[in-house]
Amino acid sequence: MEGPKPKNHGGMTAPDRTKSSAYMQWAKTRSQARYVLATSGLTNVPISQFPFHDGNLEVTGPGGYGYEPLQRHIARHAGVPVECVIAATGTSMANHLAMAAVLEPGDEVLIERPTYPLNLDIANYLGARVKRFERKFEDDFVIDPDRIRSGITSKTRLIVMTNMHNPSGALVPGETVRAIGEMALRANARVLVDEVYLEMLFDNGAPFSFGIGQEIASRIDNPFIATNSLTKVYGLSGLRCGWVLGSSELIQRMWYLNDLFGVNAAHPAELMAVMAFEHLAELRAHARELLAANRVLLDQFLDSRANLECFRPSAGTVVFPRLDRGDPDTFLKLLREKYDTTVVPGRFFEMPQHFRIGIGGETPDVQVGLERLSAALDEFAAS
Repeated sequence: MEGPKPKNHGGMTAPDRTKSSAYMQWAKTRSQARYVLATSGLTNVPISQFPFHDGNLEVTGPGGYGYEPLQRHIARHAGVPVECVIAATGTSMANHLAMAAVLEPGDEVLIERPTYPLNLDIANYLGARVKRFERKFEDDFVIDPDRIRSGITSKTRLIVMTNMHNPSGALVPGETVRAIGEMALRANARVLVDEVYLEMLFDNGAPFSFGIGQEIASRIDNPFIATNSLTKVYGLSGLRCGWVLGSSELIQRMWYLNDLFGVNAAHPAELMAVMAFEHLAELRAHARELLAANRVLLDQFLDSRANLECFRPSAGTVVFPRLDRGDPDTFLKLLREKYDTTVVPGRFFEMPQHFRIGIGGETPDVQVGLERLSAALDEFAAS
């Protein structure tokens, strides 16, 4: 007998949850409001401020495996050989390529908890056997290498983490990154580090994992796979310019895998990404100024809230506070429906009493959004 069919919602068949992302569905359909504190990147750069070259964009590129000028820019930006780079459609596809290149169905993958939901969704989609290591709120979301060590077995093929941490913004220091890489080498495993927020430190000494891997092993045996993009720090999400850094052999495998996923990138986006790299210092200066102003507002908001507990990271666009009491779904419904403001529900990070705040928007919007969030918290506490 045929089983029940998925219900239809607005002309769309309800998706099979084992091959979809509940978080992405929420982000695309429920995150919008007049005041959005749900995005984790910087506000988008308007076309009037984009550093265009004179002349028209070409629609079609040369094809092949990578647009050479863009590959060179990414390699120079990351300080790695060009053969260790593959451009990808944003960090999400970069993470997908990295996991698909390493994991076979049934392989063990060790993933932090909480983590960015899509990383967990990808591992499940690929048929990996997912194990977890904890990053506890009570410990400021630090990574204890012993928790990873105790989770590694002879079947572990990949360790997955974010740095800076999504959702909390916590930084994993270089010595911890190194210790994890050394563990992976001994276990014949690899470490995928999503570093899409790490450039928000605006510091040349940031603990980028691939460089640390080059110090403890050759670039051929580097245990680290690093992913990044222009989307979060630079306000260029529409370009979908992401990348993976990895050993040259692994990168070659990803190029061939991408033939099954994206084939070739949109060439106008590749050209615009090259233009962006040529003016990255200006975009970085704008990002730094915006975040400095918005962090003052965030600190003032958190200082005023007795009914929130929150680890405060040193930099970045996100924090992950915890309601001290009450039903979070009731609060989030009040915030959205009465105050026209959104944050990301903590349930997507497996911590439902929390929610994620993003402060990458324009400063006046962030200010009003935080004021409305504060008013909603007051009303919720009183009720």
